[in-house]
Amino acid sequence: MSTTPIVDTYISIDLETTGLHPKQDKIIEIGALKVIDGRITETFSTFVNPARALDEHIVQLTGIRDEQLQSAPYIEDILPTVIDFLGDLPLLGHSILFDYSFLKKAAVDKKLSFEKNAIDTLKIARKYLTDLEHRSLDYLCQYYQIEHHAHRALEDARATHFLYHKLVELFYEKEAQEGGAGHLFLPSPLHFQIKRDTPATKAQKEQLYRLLEQHKIVMNVEIERLTRSEASRWIDRIKSGALTNGAESPLYSGN
Repeated sequence: MSTTPIVDTYISIDLETTGLHPKQDKIIEIGALKVIDGRITETFSTFVNPARALDEHIVQLTGIRDEQLQSAPYIEDILPTVIDFLGDLPLLGHSILFDYSFLKKAAVDKKLSFEKNAIDTLKIARKYLTDLEHRSLDYLCQYYQIEHHAHRALEDARATHFLYHKLVELFYEKEAQEGGAGHLFLPSPLHFQIKRDTPATKAQKEQLYRLLEQHKIVMNVEIERLTRSEASRWIDRIKSGALTNGAESPLYSGN
């Protein structure tokens, strides 16, 4: 019997985003639940305005639509509340580095420190469930008959919590016996490095507006909320001819 205590106090968290890349994609939903001594004691859930229209495949995947996000807070407005909810507790997630990377990017942009330890149920599944066809959260929930409404942040966070308990039941003692610094059921530091983005300059925005007018293009992003690097990419796309009239959906109105 292992003498290493099971971690049963943590924050289970999941994000929905516009894509896979934290440098260019945006958070659209955050769901988290606080677990104390193995019991869910508090939940947190919010939509996040990405300042752009959603691609159709994201709408199909999540069921989230633009109109649900346009009155939602921007990430910089909600981030202090999120960080306060997380507190000093370790995180739990399925491929947790993905979710952490988006929050870290938002924190870096606001010059906030955001360093966390976490347990990753995907890493546990990859080690102990090698015979399964898949190890996605949805597949594992079906396999273990865990109720799950996939691709909604709070529901994914809840499902991850119950999946973790199942994995503890099945594999904790075996992992503890193997032990060492690589104990997958113990929180370990998350590492993600990314540079801070600054808002687009007045000159960039003016140039972008001129180009859009000149080429009769409407964009699906809020120009006033673009970062310097995002504005530069849009300008380059228009100048290169990669973005033409009809290539983008109607201008995203935001709040």
